[in-house]
Amino acid sequence: MKNADVKIGGEYYAKVTNKKVVVRIDAANDAGGWDATNLSTNKSVRIKTAGRLEGPARAARSADAATGKRARKRVAKGKTGGESGNGRGEKKFSCLSAAATVLQERGEPMNTQEMIAAMAEAGYWTSPGGKTPHATLYSAILRELKKGDESRFVKVERGRFGVRT
Repeated sequence: MKNADVKIGGEYYAKVTNKKVVVRIDAANDAGGWDATNLSTNKSVRIKTAGRLEGPARAARSADAATGKRARKRVAKGKTGGESGNGRGEKKFSCLSAAATVLQERGEPMNTQEMIAAMAEAGYWTSPGGKTPHATLYSAILRELKKGDESRFVKVERGRFGVRT
């Protein structure tokens, strides 16, 4: 955007701490830029340049709309604590639970890359876009192994895990 396009009292999409949020421009700042309010948190922010603004936001935006959007994101990510939206009425597996289920079904030790492939094949769990889900699973299994006898997993050999029986 350009400085001439910014109007006091207008609502714009802005990049604030690497997030795209809706801000309301409250006043021009003496040091340059604008004083604004982040509408999702109601905190004051300073927009130093028009380059941080990505265009006008919808005119009829309220705090209720922002709250509704966050609630929809939680539901989409499966963080409501209830059943997932997979249509089958089954609860969505976590990565560790899916790994334990796959190990139990196969009955043999596996490495984390094999577990990730088997979980995706069975439809238990897929990575939400991470580049190295096998490394994340490996780390999570090692953290669970620290629980000792309460752990669902056992380390059979280097890089291979089984399920505790």
